[in-house]
Amino acid sequence: MSPASDSRVRAVLGPTNTGKTHLAIERMCAHSSGAIGFPLRLLAREVYDKVCAIKGDKQVALITGEERIEPPGARYLLCTAEAMPRDGGGRAFVAIDEVQLAADRERGHIFTDRLLNARGRDETMFLGSATVEPLVRALVPGVEVSDRPRFSTLTHLGSRKLSRLPPRSAIVAFSVEQVYVMAEMLRRFRGGAAVVMGALSPETRNRQVEMFQSGEVDYIVATDAIGMGLNLDVNHVAFASLSKFDGVRLRRLHPAEMAQIAGRAGRHQRDGTFGTLAGAKGSDGAEFTEDEVYAIEEHRFAPLTRLFWREAEPRFHSLATLIADLEEKPDHPQLAPAPQAIDLAVLKQLAEFPEIAASVRKPGMVRRFWEVCQLPDFRQQGAETHSRFVTRLWQDLRGGYLGADFVAARIAELDRVQGDIHTLQGRIAAIRSWAYICQRPDWVLARDEMAARARAVEARLSDTLHGRLKERFVNRRTAILMKTMGKDSGLMRVALTDENIVTVEDEPIGHLEGFRFVVDASANHEDRRLMLAAAEKHLPQLLADKATMLIHKDLGSLTIEKGKIWRDGQVVAVLEPGKTASRPRLVLANELNALDMAHKARLQEALEVWLEGQLAPLAPLRKIEEAAADPNAGSEVRALLLILADKAGTIHREAAGLAQIPKEKRPFMRKLGVNIGSLDVYVPLLLKPAPRRLLRAIGVDRRPVREAMEAVIPGGKQAPAGYRRAGAQAIRVDMAEKLFRAAHESRAKSGAKYFRVDVALPTSMGLLPENFIGLMRDAGFRPGKTPELAEGAFGPPAPTLWSWRPVRKDKAPVRKSAPVKPREGNAFAALADLVR
Repeated sequence: MSPASDSRVRAVLGPTNTGKTHLAIERMCAHSSGAIGFPLRLLAREVYDKVCAIKGDKQVALITGEERIEPPGARYLLCTAEAMPRDGGGRAFVAIDEVQLAADRERGHIFTDRLLNARGRDETMFLGSATVEPLVRALVPGVEVSDRPRFSTLTHLGSRKLSRLPPRSAIVAFSVEQVYVMAEMLRRFRGGAAVVMGALSPETRNRQVEMFQSGEVDYIVATDAIGMGLNLDVNHVAFASLSKFDGVRLRRLHPAEMAQIAGRAGRHQRDGTFGTLAGAKGSDGAEFTEDEVYAIEEHRFAPLTRLFWREAEPRFHSLATLIADLEEKPDHPQLAPAPQAIDLAVLKQLAEFPEIAASVRKPGMVRRFWEVCQLPDFRQQGAETHSRFVTRLWQDLRGGYLGADFVAARIAELDRVQGDIHTLQGRIAAIRSWAYICQRPDWVLARDEMAARARAVEARLSDTLHGRLKERFVNRRTAILMKTMGKDSGLMRVALTDENIVTVEDEPIGHLEGFRFVVDASANHEDRRLMLAAAEKHLPQLLADKATMLIHKDLGSLTIEKGKIWRDGQVVAVLEPGKTASRPRLVLANELNALDMAHKARLQEALEVWLEGQLAPLAPLRKIEEAAADPNAGSEVRALLLILADKAGTIHREAAGLAQIPKEKRPFMRKLGVNIGSLDVYVPLLLKPAPRRLLRAIGVDRRPVREAMEAVIPGGKQAPAGYRRAGAQAIRVDMAEKLFRAAHESRAKSGAKYFRVDVALPTSMGLLPENFIGLMRDAGFRPGKTPELAEGAFGPPAPTLWSWRPVRKDKAPVRKSAPVKPREGNAFAALADLVR
């Protein structure tokens, strides 16, 4: 195992959208022959189409595990890394794309072998991330490394709902089911989406991409295969999840992997954005950390420290020798032994069966047996199940070829589009296995015909699956609860959407009313038990998620009513009396006691900040309260201000104790915004609709409130806040004072005992004449002579001549016995009613 040495080796490293693949295509086409190895067959197919357009179909070959297009004399080879000749096939130019995958647990040893051994006669090029640079320099002596900057910038856009994603967005998911759930939701929200994933046939994939590229749809949903070089006109990449199953465990993506996928956003000089998907069915709600965002935007990642290696040319003397070579450890410090892949696990398992070991003795049979064991596990069922399929295949192959009739029958068995989603997925995995088998040069008779049949069946099944999964599942929730999780509710993945829906494995099981869980009423008894168990176990986290959602997104939906803070009809917090009326104390609702202390503190702080903003209209009241607490204001003034604050900014003059207030203190009162009127002491700024509604909402003033705070309103048993009675009507106290002031100004101008009062002002306010007379009497004005006019529809007109008799309002009135009511019909009865 000694790395090949070649002075014409280049490593072109950098982030996505740097033109690395385009450069490799240009360089290959400039040579007489060439080969490029790719990580995915979809990417190999895409580049194959581009090179065919340049060199012509007869000059270009495509070789993958499941597809082989190889015209005689083809000079340019596009293939997957596994299907690529180890030494480059003697071509003038050789390139390996995404060479950083040499650190992958399952396939890394393949890329490491190509890095060490694949060379072109004239030029060799390795393409990949800058994280692999130290290892490339250590393993490839004399390599020339060049960095390429990204053509455009990447910017983190944060979390967006599926319904608010910008056009030309790609949604990235990490399972087949999740991909189609997203596509179905986009169909409802935005009219449709294209779908791209490795399980689709190239023909289906190309049609889906064309839908997106042509603008027929503005959204595309894809697996992480999109991160390996598929070039699309994408402006934004949204991650439905930040975790994936890597074959061993479910783990969070590494920052370099996130950048590989996010880098699909933006093309050439057009900038791109990336973020996560919020609240959508199928998303995990995870967010990027600040460090991850910085690493992705600045393209700075920790370098790789080792690559995986496995002997690529083992000896075939015996099964024991083959296994020993495959388990041999590398002798280079930058290389680590590859984790046991499924092909080696199957080999070791089958070698333990005496009947198989007896049939595999000669080197030729050992080599052939190893090739059979390398059949990929397309079904993803694990070594145990996959080994049984390999055993059957070996029993058919060890005697020679598979007959065409036998293979055709197996393919025909799978050529059925009936069945549910799981059945179709199983058939696609199975037909991919047969497509791989049919590509082997010495396994199947009539190989080309059988391979074409397998590809056609795969295309039909992929198209059917595409249509079938777009439909909504029937009773899918029950199937998930019973089949996937069984009775162990602790394994359920519970999440909360923006709409307060609680989901288990992306299926709704109930909702939160406020912060109380309510199970779905349509669930059967057994499902309800499992749902409740899952929800109760995850309730603290659900409440934490909702609290976080409330803090960051939903504060604008809060309202204050009846001394409480509400959202969607549910109480979030209670406002209890504080030190002053304008500063109530906020207490979280009892349901929030299940929150942990950290989330509870953050929610309390956020709500208090929000409440402070909502209480801004009460600034005049706070000014009075602060002055009342100032010892320098004087005890008499402070007493009045305390009463005024307690009465929410309006008190009758006789209750204000003005006789105790020194004259020199009255300018100080005016600076505080307090008006001392003829009948009332009030704060004009607190007579506006916003503060009046707010005082009632927080529970300080329980009197009725007029929504628009009109000048004059119909009277009632109790005058609303800010009004005083005026006969059968009520008038706002500042408007009443305006009438009194106008009357005093007329008296001052006249200088006579009787003076005229313009009745146009009360009429414009809507105050009826008889009610105007009663209001003026309360302020000390007495009607004089009234012109001889006929009584109108609104009663007799108001008098035009008045006199004024001062009324002492600065002291509380002396309590008198109730007057005797005149008998009905008495001549003074009408006069008594008028006085009242």
